[in-house]
Amino acid sequence: MSLRRVAAAVGLLQLAVGFAMTLAAAVAALYGGKDAGGIALAALVTLAAGAALSRANRVKGGLTHREGYAVVALAWGLAALLGTLPYVLTGTLPPFHALFESMSGITATGATVIGDVESLPKGVLFWRAISQWLGGMGIIVLLVAVLGHLGAGSVRLFSVEAAGPTPERIKPRITQTAKLLWLVYLGLTASHFLLLLAGGLNAFDAIAHAFTTVATGGFSTNNLSVGGFGSAYVEWVTTFFMFCGGVNLALHFRAATGKPVYLKSSEWRVFTVLAVGTGLLIAALRIGGGAETGEAVRQSLFQSVAIITTTGYAAGDYETWGAGAQMLLFMLFLVGGMVGSTSGGVKVQRVMVLAKHAGNQLRRLLHPKAVLFPRIDNKPVNEDILAAVTGFIVLFGAILLLGAVALATMGIDPLTAIAASAATVGNVGPGFGEVGAVDNYGWMPAPALALLSFLMLVGRLEVFTVLLLFHPDMWKGLRVRR
Repeated sequence: MSLRRVAAAVGLLQLAVGFAMTLAAAVAALYGGKDAGGIALAALVTLAAGAALSRANRVKGGLTHREGYAVVALAWGLAALLGTLPYVLTGTLPPFHALFESMSGITATGATVIGDVESLPKGVLFWRAISQWLGGMGIIVLLVAVLGHLGAGSVRLFSVEAAGPTPERIKPRITQTAKLLWLVYLGLTASHFLLLLAGGLNAFDAIAHAFTTVATGGFSTNNLSVGGFGSAYVEWVTTFFMFCGGVNLALHFRAATGKPVYLKSSEWRVFTVLAVGTGLLIAALRIGGGAETGEAVRQSLFQSVAIITTTGYAAGDYETWGAGAQMLLFMLFLVGGMVGSTSGGVKVQRVMVLAKHAGNQLRRLLHPKAVLFPRIDNKPVNEDILAAVTGFIVLFGAILLLGAVALATMGIDPLTAIAASAATVGNVGPGFGEVGAVDNYGWMPAPALALLSFLMLVGRLEVFTVLLLFHPDMWKGLRVRR
């Protein structure tokens, strides 16, 4: 492994982060905010760090497989660290709170330590939103789309960051695929922005929510999230675009070319049934408890889509909806969106593979000589993918439980500990207990915030990528000069 080659690629990615900070500084200056200077300094430091790393460590050759894993994990980690600067240099947050907020942004989690977001200056609010937009699509995919000179390294980076067991291409060249995915992402963002403007939101709130909705992030400019705008139109439009963010972006591209791909995808069908079916079931429970029908249907569908896509918005305090509704929402915590989407979580396809594998195991008990493999869209899932899916889900569950235990040892009550661990490793954002829809994480001690920041990174990078950094074989043959 060449440390210089890794450092150069990591540096290039920080340039994108620095450019986003520059835009935030420009917004701060446009609104005459006192935060403009602090954000501009943060942008300067980030751009300088990125340029220094990339220019001083240029070496020939594409990235190896191990280098690809190292680049992805280190680039996201460094982006989160540098992302703390706008919060710290503007005096918005102390260091550990800033790290949590930055990590929540760049991983598109949506958990926050800020109780009164409406008091924040416009530049900081814009940085929160655009950091989620960068992280939602993936800064690695952006690098692959913009820079075509990485050769085989582009394929490795794309494969490492891509969500799900089977990264999908829509064009033969990986650079073309990355560009088209970003085109779809931009199109969804622009469409949501225009529709929010049409619904009466001002330009700033519209662009901020377009960024964080399509990214399935969940940061809002309103203390009461999207529900605080008091607009049924805004909630319905946002529900639709959250759903779009939870769908494989490659499906959107193929649909835009006139192909009837949605109904042909078994993962899309299961995702839709889970999102819509759970929302309607929650609405029925609420209506049975005396809630007004129209509001119950709208809020319940909004919340079920927000949770399964790991967006983290709230249309109301779902902890007042009854135990049945809360358990249904927690179930969605553990599923997530489709592979190839901006959502976090386990992913629907993995759940499908595991469920079909379990069904096959039951059939083997009756037919011991049968050769059975799970099939997705009539394609068999081979043993390597099956092993990867099983390993991922086991590790995901183990990390969630270990995180909850660690939080409990810090004096956090069991319900909140489990919910916070699940909400961060699943990149959902809000949870239950003391971190529910109308609460935040700002009251937690610094060690808990640091742990949850790590869990967000683990979840966003699909567990294996981060854990590999701690494997001794990862660093065998490390070279500094070449």
